[in-house]
Amino acid sequence: MHLFLGESPRALYLVTSTQDETRGRPGKVLVFRVAEGKSSQAVVEFLPKSEVDVTGLVKLSNRVVKGCLGLISFGGDIFLAVITSATEVGNIRPSGGKQESVAKIHEVGFYCLTSSTWDDLAYSYDATPSYAEHADNLLREAYRDHSGSSTPNTQVYEHPCMPLQKIIGAGTFYYALQPHWDLSSRLSHRLNRDPALAKDIAVYDDRFVWNEYMIRSLLDFRERLDPQEREDLDACQFIVLVIQGYVGVFQLPLPAPPTNGSPIVATISLISRLGWKRAGTRFNTRGVDDDGNCANFVETETIFSTEMNCFSFAQVRGSVPLFWEQQGLQTFGQRIQITRPQASQPAFERHFMHLIEEYGGVHAINLLGTKENEASLTASYTRHLQMARHSLGDAARITNFDFHNAVRAYGHDAVPREIRRQEAITDHIESFGFTMADAASDEVITLQKGVFRTNCLDCLDRTNFVQDILSRTVLEQYLLLIHREWVHIGSLWSYHRELWAENGDALSRIYAGTGALNTSYTRSGKRTLAGVLSDATKSVSRAYINNFQDKGKQVAIDMFLGNISSQKQVTIFDPVHDLVRETLEKRMPEYSTTKTCTIFAGTWNVNGRSPTSESLLPWLFPRSNVPEPDIIAIGFQEIVPLTAQQIVQTDPEKRRIWETKILDILAKRSNKKTEYVFLRTQQLVGTALLILVKTELTAVIRNVEAATHKTGLRGISGNKGAVAIRLDYHDTNFCFITAHLAAGHSNIDERNADYHTIVNGLHFLKGKTIDSHQNVIWLADTNYRIDLENERVRYLAQTDDYDALVAVDQLRRALDDGSAFAGYEEGPLLFRPTYKYDYGSENYDSSEKMRIPAWTDRVLYKGPSLSLTVYSRAELKGSDHRPVFAIFRAELRVIDHAKRASLSRLLLENVTSTAPGEKLDEKLASLTFTTNGPDLPPPSSEISAWWDGPGHPDGVFVDYLGEAPLRPNFDPFDSPDESPLLSPSSSEEDLYNKLALQEPLAPQPVSARRAPPPPPRGSKPQLKDS
Repeated sequence: MHLFLGESPRALYLVTSTQDETRGRPGKVLVFRVAEGKSSQAVVEFLPKSEVDVTGLVKLSNRVVKGCLGLISFGGDIFLAVITSATEVGNIRPSGGKQESVAKIHEVGFYCLTSSTWDDLAYSYDATPSYAEHADNLLREAYRDHSGSSTPNTQVYEHPCMPLQKIIGAGTFYYALQPHWDLSSRLSHRLNRDPALAKDIAVYDDRFVWNEYMIRSLLDFRERLDPQEREDLDACQFIVLVIQGYVGVFQLPLPAPPTNGSPIVATISLISRLGWKRAGTRFNTRGVDDDGNCANFVETETIFSTEMNCFSFAQVRGSVPLFWEQQGLQTFGQRIQITRPQASQPAFERHFMHLIEEYGGVHAINLLGTKENEASLTASYTRHLQMARHSLGDAARITNFDFHNAVRAYGHDAVPREIRRQEAITDHIESFGFTMADAASDEVITLQKGVFRTNCLDCLDRTNFVQDILSRTVLEQYLLLIHREWVHIGSLWSYHRELWAENGDALSRIYAGTGALNTSYTRSGKRTLAGVLSDATKSVSRAYINNFQDKGKQVAIDMFLGNISSQKQVTIFDPVHDLVRETLEKRMPEYSTTKTCTIFAGTWNVNGRSPTSESLLPWLFPRSNVPEPDIIAIGFQEIVPLTAQQIVQTDPEKRRIWETKILDILAKRSNKKTEYVFLRTQQLVGTALLILVKTELTAVIRNVEAATHKTGLRGISGNKGAVAIRLDYHDTNFCFITAHLAAGHSNIDERNADYHTIVNGLHFLKGKTIDSHQNVIWLADTNYRIDLENERVRYLAQTDDYDALVAVDQLRRALDDGSAFAGYEEGPLLFRPTYKYDYGSENYDSSEKMRIPAWTDRVLYKGPSLSLTVYSRAELKGSDHRPVFAIFRAELRVIDHAKRASLSRLLLENVTSTAPGEKLDEKLASLTFTTNGPDLPPPSSEISAWWDGPGHPDGVFVDYLGEAPLRPNFDPFDSPDESPLLSPSSSEEDLYNKLALQEPLAPQPVSARRAPPPPPRGSKPQLKDS
């Protein structure tokens, strides 16, 4: 196929070529253009080739286009992604009834639908043209000259999609060459599917299709086509689904049974499918997310195929399924932080439940060592699995195998022997088995009943080594059953080792930027000096790449997957579905409920001191008449002394002491109604933020992230700066920030600048910022002072005359003039200034400096869900500051996604259901959403009267749904007076029963008759007296 460009209006045409048509593909054109007035919506048409005149179009690429990856939006422009270079890897099942060939992508092109700005850069994809392509190049040059898209002095810009081109063109993306088979699913799933779905390209394993975000709108467009058009679209192979990972194929001859002298040709293949739901690079993406998706999750399938049978064995790898990360500069010593040690269980269990549902039993093989950091992960991993016994039962088991210790003790050669000595592993090798199918009929003979889940720290080198051993062990078992002599064929195992070595290198390059370690041994079965030197070089390269290059790559990955919070997914113009989407937003109360929660936010500058025997309850639980908070957010400043040593390498021990003190206070409080756990803590030198939640809420608080930003010494030092933690509580998000701004009475501009630096520079994952949240709470030592003489301030404070102090408060002035914290609110200052006191006393600073008292410690907030109920201070004397607290009532939105889907289907069926002979476009055109009075029926004609229509029997308007007489200007999307969706307590079964649509009204046959005759001339209608 080829890609063409047309102007007036600008459109891209994907056209099947003559060669495609000789191979049996229909002659078709897929046309793309931008929807008028929509920055992220396209219009797509699927037309016969005969209806499009390509003679006036410009061919955009000399290369043959292999297929379309989808549509993506960048900076207000829409780009069409197409594959421009790919090579065939091989056929993984040549003995099957149909080919199952795989191609590797080498280059992709991104062509803009909305603008000619990027055309020159798009053309630069092409290689040197042949003579036959010279005429096309002349046309392109003429087009560029005419459009003015390039001039001799034009500055050269990088194409906005260049980062995506680098990722997709790195040689790690693959797609199926035939539309009838699904590369994203393992063999057992493909063979067990309903035959009607087996050839449907829209049926795939959504964990592994990497362009799902980009291609989704085209798949939706495909679903709306007629069956024959859909079949033609699939045959043209315009739509391509891609996986990332590795695919390798080798063919080899094997000796045949004595009855036949000719050898059997066997095919051994390895397919690794990398999951995209928690995708990223080594130090940027670790552990699990709240949905149970793990970093570097890979399903690897070994396939061995002959003309008789086909063998398949699947394994998975993935990061330790806990909340853990590695922040800051990482060298060869791994600094690991388990970020949510007490709130990981729900996500941990979700991960294993997903595995059990997908594969059956799960045996986790943990290869982490006994070093301090790895040992803490191992202990937590084992503990979480023990705690999950009540929900997982005996379906999940774990074996801890210290790989490095085994190598140190016995060498690499002994690892296979030591693995097979693990009784639990060998038992599950037997019980899990493998998948075996008849090559001719595709009938499944045996089915794999469980999966091994292997991990080390990165799930690369050690994991690949052990998975190679497991693959060979199970394949040997299969060969012993069908052809015992093949077990001793050296070339088979050479190919097997080569596949696993290449697999390890490919997965390592994706996640860590270099090839895998230990692959020299995997390939040759020997540990050599050259291999040791190669591993050392890779380790140094990894340290550099992961620390200094991977952040940019992570952003590109998030853009590709649609994870950036500001991204808009490209949709395809469809008035029906667009109308349904808009209506769903308006009718949100029908599928969601609201609930209230209580939030405590407290801030305290502790002046580098450790906790004393003084109780913290007057601060944490200051009001007995207020419900216990669901969330407790505590911000500390100067939790450690701000010395040079602490700034260079912060000691977390002080923070842990405070955490222990807080938990102890919470556990010993009187009239305790609930337990609290730390959801997340984060520290930047002396600034620390601690979030506690009720234990029962850990399952409904998700997407918890922390971020820090330095402002000291122009962003170099962390003695000043901010720590933020964001979270989703049900379907409402919150961001908490504690900060320590610039000190000094007169440094107002510096404090304002610190605020703007934090707001603009602090970023969470996937492009989220402070201002992208619905609700934001600052609990900080803002360091803003009071512009009044010292003695006057002290007198007004002692006499509780706060109005005069507020009038000259620097922060209130900044709020009023918008120089800082614009859009934020603060409660009334009805308490004395909190800074600065003599330690342990109620007296303001009596030292030589005699600092002016000030409200340095503040809580500010913004957000539609937040309502302030209490704002005050606590009389704790363990520092030169007094702690401040605020208590909020917050309204949460809880969306019932099952009900939302049901309402969406109801609306869609309501609009698209048509009576015989009724045209959908006419029906849609008749729908109105105005409320300006009743619409009159169409006037009667010589042939028919308006009351004869099926919708208005005897002159009565019939409800569109057939439920009640139609109201004037009836809107089919309006909520009915007694909507079945209004009850949030309805069960899903009840919901579906209530939502069952009545059959559309069929027109009643009526005898043709003329319209009533007009009244006699000269007479007037008789009017009733009113």
